[in-house]
Amino acid sequence: MNTRMRRAAVAVAAGAMAVSLAACGSAKEAGDKTKETGAAAGDAIKVGLLLPENQTARYEKFDKPLIEKKVAELTGGKGQVVYANAKQDATTQNSQVDTMITNKVNVLIIDAVDSKAIAGSVKKAKEAGIPVVAYDRLAEGPIDAYTSFDNEEVGKVQGKALLEALGDKAKDGQIVMMNGSVTDPNAKLFKSGAHSVLDGKVNIGKEYDTVEWKPENANTNMAAALSALGKDKVIGVYSANDGMAGGIITALKAAGLSTLPPVTGQDAELAGVQRIVAGEQFMSVYKPYAPEAEAAAKMAVALAKGEKVTGVTTSTVDSPTTKGVPSVLIPVVSLTKNNIKDTVIKDGVYTADEICTDKYAAACATLGLK
Repeated sequence: MNTRMRRAAVAVAAGAMAVSLAACGSAKEAGDKTKETGAAAGDAIKVGLLLPENQTARYEKFDKPLIEKKVAELTGGKGQVVYANAKQDATTQNSQVDTMITNKVNVLIIDAVDSKAIAGSVKKAKEAGIPVVAYDRLAEGPIDAYTSFDNEEVGKVQGKALLEALGDKAKDGQIVMMNGSVTDPNAKLFKSGAHSVLDGKVNIGKEYDTVEWKPENANTNMAAALSALGKDKVIGVYSANDGMAGGIITALKAAGLSTLPPVTGQDAELAGVQRIVAGEQFMSVYKPYAPEAEAAAKMAVALAKGEKVTGVTTSTVDSPTTKGVPSVLIPVVSLTKNNIKDTVIKDGVYTADEICTDKYAAACATLGLK
């Protein structure tokens, strides 16, 4: 099942150019409305890339280099990627958009810190003739295209995994839900997907929306939940991502729990994968970043050249401000100790040596990872 899902994810990107305009349906109609702006001289385009933060390992390790590589491939090495990271500050990101406009980039790829706060900057970019691709998070404002994962499905995958881990003891105690930041529209979708699976099947003792996704805030929230509910009453924790899972597990250990309850995660961060190997974290959500990054690069290059994106996109989505945004949504995979070898190692995200440091060598050997 995981192998098929992974191949499907790769196929979304690899086969995107083969999608016919007629098959796009409403995506074609939306794509036809895209302003043919930002056209540059041939392949010598300038792509502005704005990522939201650097606490989550994925952005610097995967997204940035993957987008840079694909832009280079699509432009014969002539395309330039101008990069900035907002370090989780929405005001900083708005200033970065202003700088990109001043520097006359031909297109922007924006992963918004705050989907609402970025809307004015998106509008300014469009008024300057610069099309905008929303990346990973559905920014508000007049965006031209969007790519991300099926984010409600992410929450469903996490919820199903937690139920699997709890088994017939799902109602023997209470779970804690540690959702992401309210400024991130994806967090709302993860939360909705998880609730659609968990509601009625578990008792939710405490639930938090974690400020800025920070592990230290998740740690504080988890400590408060344990104090309020009683450490022996918490049988599981829904954590929306791996960074927060790390903070949660630290709090569980500090409370003196000899056996940790199952904890979910997302992003397949190296530390998260290592915790799964060690049995401290039950699962993560593996999101194949290459198809997402490649889709963004393809759409950005097309828009920078004044072309439509309907040959790349496979669906449409609606934001609170813009209807029928041409989109590419990538499937996800539930990552547990049973499929580490067939997912992140096989796909070259990490080597066995990177995962299996001295601290995890014995656990890796048990799982056959060395």
